[in-house]
Amino acid sequence: MTVDTNNYYGNISISDDAIRVVAGYAVLDCYGVVDLVSKTFKDSARELFNKESYSRGIKVRHLDNRIFIDVYCIMKYGVSISAVSESLKKSVKYSVENFTGMIVDSVNVHVVGVRV
Repeated sequence: MTVDTNNYYGNISISDDAIRVVAGYAVLDCYGVVDLVSKTFKDSARELFNKESYSRGIKVRHLDNRIFIDVYCIMKYGVSISAVSESLKKSVKYSVENFTGMIVDSVNVHVVGVRV
């Protein structure tokens, strides 16, 4: 699927894959995040053959001009999960809004595990 927006210059279509990659870079750039993981076994089996590791574990949905993002990640042991999650939300929201020019309505962080 694509996110479509119109402006003075014409139509702009941004694929969900592009949004996932931008969000993935923002997530992995945050301190305390170790890796992104898939939500289901079916997704993880499909992503074994996918070369893009930055889009793994990120789900993008959109309704009208609003984008909803779910992030599934593993965090580093010893960090404050709430502080890292808030930082991650702000970073992903800023990066995707800057990239698309559209409003990110919510970023949901799902901590799947903790790694030492």
